[in-house]
Amino acid sequence: MENVDLWGGVECTCRRVGDAYSDQLARSGHRHRLADLDRFAELGLRTLRYPVLWEHVAPDSLEQPDWRWPDERLARLRELGIEPIVGLVHHGSGPRYTALDQPNFAPELARYAGLVAARYPWVRYYTPVNEPLTTARFSGLYGLWYPHATADAAFVRMLYNQVLATRQAMQAIRRVNPAAQLVQTEDLGQAHCTPALAARAEFENHRRWLTFDLLNGTVTPAHPLWNYLREHGLSEAELTDLQETPCPPDILGINYYLTSERFLDDRLALYPGLGAAPATPDRPAYVNVEAVRVPDAQAVGLAGVLQAAWARYRRPLAVTELHLNCTREEQMRWLHQGWQTVNRLRAAGVEVRGFTVWSLLGAYDWDNLLTQDGASYESGVFDLRGGAPRPTALARMVQGLIRHGHYQHPVLAGRGWWQRPLRFYPAHQPPVRQSVSEPVSEPALV
Repeated sequence: MENVDLWGGVECTCRRVGDAYSDQLARSGHRHRLADLDRFAELGLRTLRYPVLWEHVAPDSLEQPDWRWPDERLARLRELGIEPIVGLVHHGSGPRYTALDQPNFAPELARYAGLVAARYPWVRYYTPVNEPLTTARFSGLYGLWYPHATADAAFVRMLYNQVLATRQAMQAIRRVNPAAQLVQTEDLGQAHCTPALAARAEFENHRRWLTFDLLNGTVTPAHPLWNYLREHGLSEAELTDLQETPCPPDILGINYYLTSERFLDDRLALYPGLGAAPATPDRPAYVNVEAVRVPDAQAVGLAGVLQAAWARYRRPLAVTELHLNCTREEQMRWLHQGWQTVNRLRAAGVEVRGFTVWSLLGAYDWDNLLTQDGASYESGVFDLRGGAPRPTALARMVQGLIRHGHYQHPVLAGRGWWQRPLRFYPAHQPPVRQSVSEPVSEPALV
C-alpha cells in the first residue's frame, strides 16, 4: 500500500484582539516573499494549505476586493504543480464590518467565497473556516480573541455562525465548481480527569465533536448536547435546518498537538501557581492541564484521535496540523512518529489521505495564545530568525519522506520527551528518575 500523501501548511492566522489585528503572514514576511513557494516546491510538496483570507482581500468592503496578492500566489502555485487547499478565515472574526457573533457573518463569508470561486474556478479544495469549535471557545468562552465573550450562549452562537458560514460558503463555491471539496479542520483533543470531574470531562468529550456533528446534520434531539445547545440560544428551527441540509466534509482535517489532550484535576495542591476554574454546586474547583504531563491521564495520542474520528464518521481523514515547539531533535522525532502513525493506520484500513507538515515557516506567539504580538517565535521546516528562510533539519527529513517514503537519522532512535518520565509536572515525578535510555512500558503518544 502506498504511503499517505505528505502535505504542507503555512501558519496564516489573522486574529483580532480588541481593535487590533495580528497577521502571521506579515510577521513571517511571507506576504512579501513569493520565492517561499519555490522553496516549498523544492521540498517535493504537491499539496499546500494556503490562505486567501477574507480580512486580507476585502478588509473594507466586498465591493472593493483586492486580488493582487492571491492572483500572484495562486498562479505561481499552479506553475509549480502545487494544489492549494484554500482557507478563507483562519482563527479570525472576519473584517471589521462583521464578527463571529453577528448575523451577517455567514452570508457575507458565503458571498466572499463565491467571489473566490469565480476568480479561481480551478481550485478544488477549501477550508472556509479553520477550527470553528476552537475559535468559538477562545472567542466566546475564554474571552481571549474578539469579540471577547465569556459565556456559553456566546460560544454556541459563534460556533453556529461559523458552521452555517461553512455550509453557505460551500454552497456558493459549488455553484461555480460543483466538484469542490470541503476539507474541514478541527482540533479534537480529548479530556481526561480525576473521578470527581467525570461529568465535566464527559461534557467536553461530547463537545469536541460539535463542528463535525453539526456539519453532518447529526445533532438531533437524541444528541447528548441537544439540550445544551437549545438552552444556550439555538432554536429548534436552526438545528433542524442543519439536519435537513447537511454539509458533510469530504475530508476531516484533524489538528493534533501535545497540548490537545487535557487533564481536569481537582487536586489543586499539585499545581502551585496555576489558575483554577472555580467550584460550582455540581463539581469542585479544578485545573485544566496538558494530559501528557500527568501520569494518570493515559493520553490516546494521534492514533487514538484518528481512530475515534474514523469510527464515528467513516469519512476520509487527514492530519492537517502537527507541530511541536522544541529542539530540532524533538521536532524530528515528533514528525517522524506522526508519519509512522498515519501510515500504520492507513495499512490497517483507516482512510488517511494526507499528513501535513505544519507549519513550514514556523509560528509566532502561540505559546501565549496570540494575546501578545511579537513575544515569541517557534521555527518549523524553515527558520526565520536570521531574516530569511533557512532550511532546518526538518527540510531534509521532509524531502526524504516524500522521495523515499522513509527517513533515517540516528536521532530518530531516541524517544521524545513526551515519552519519558521527565515530562511530568514536578508533583508527579517518580521518586527516582529513570535514565532516559532505560526502556519503559509507556504507550507512544503518537
